[in-house]
Amino acid sequence: QVQLLESGGGLVQAGGSLRLSCVCSGRTFTFDAMGWFRQTPGKEREFVASISWNGGNTIYVDSVKGRFTISRDNAKNTVYLQMNSLKPEDTAVYYCALRLDGGAAMTLREYTLWGQGTQVTVSS
Repeated sequence: QVQLLESGGGLVQAGGSLRLSCVCSGRTFTFDAMGWFRQTPGKEREFVASISWNGGNTIYVDSVKGRFTISRDNAKNTVYLQMNSLKPEDTAVYYCALRLDGGAAMTLREYTLWGQGTQVTVSS
């Protein structure tokens, strides 16, 4: 069974940093694109970042550009989201997702597999 498991969430003060990790088990995701999304209560899940299969292409939502960095280690079947200069509006449940295609993408429907999410809370 293929699963994605996120970790690294928590409570941090504004201006602080967190690094999220997502491990894929049951499948070698070497040729899959990966993405990070986030969701707050009452709102739709929104795109945060995506990375192509070899890390050569990355996409970010404008609100996190310059603060967040997505990366991957295919040898560890792991994708990361380094989040710096965090703001209260970054508070959300963060989900990683797998796309059965090598290209980075921003749209939810293009992702096939989702993790359970990890809570990130940024206090002001």
